[in-house]
Amino acid sequence: MALTADIVIAIIALLHAWFLVLEMFLWDKPTGLRAFGITQAFATQSKALAANMGLYNGFLAAGLIWGLSLGHAGLPVKLFFLGCVLIAGLYGGLTTSRRVLWIQALPAAIGLVLLLA
Repeated sequence: MALTADIVIAIIALLHAWFLVLEMFLWDKPTGLRAFGITQAFATQSKALAANMGLYNGFLAAGLIWGLSLGHAGLPVKLFFLGCVLIAGLYGGLTTSRRVLWIQALPAAIGLVLLLA
């Protein structure tokens, strides 16, 4: 079960690294506009805010990778960062788009369940 949990955590870390790229570097490019369903005008106005969001996603990815690198001793680190991802996903799902619940919160919840099983 630990291997399955670590695979799920690695996927979540990769997702958050991708979110970093989308928000920090592709926000106002066609890929970012499509991914977030936003207009060029909105993207231009909110580019600095998006970069800040991307940086936070990068910290989440880094924390999960850190936890994975510690092996079994990384359990508390993995629990903490998965909890952060879950809370961010729940908040985002309630305040921005329900898609965030499926893309961010659900994988984090699955990772937590697998980690605690």
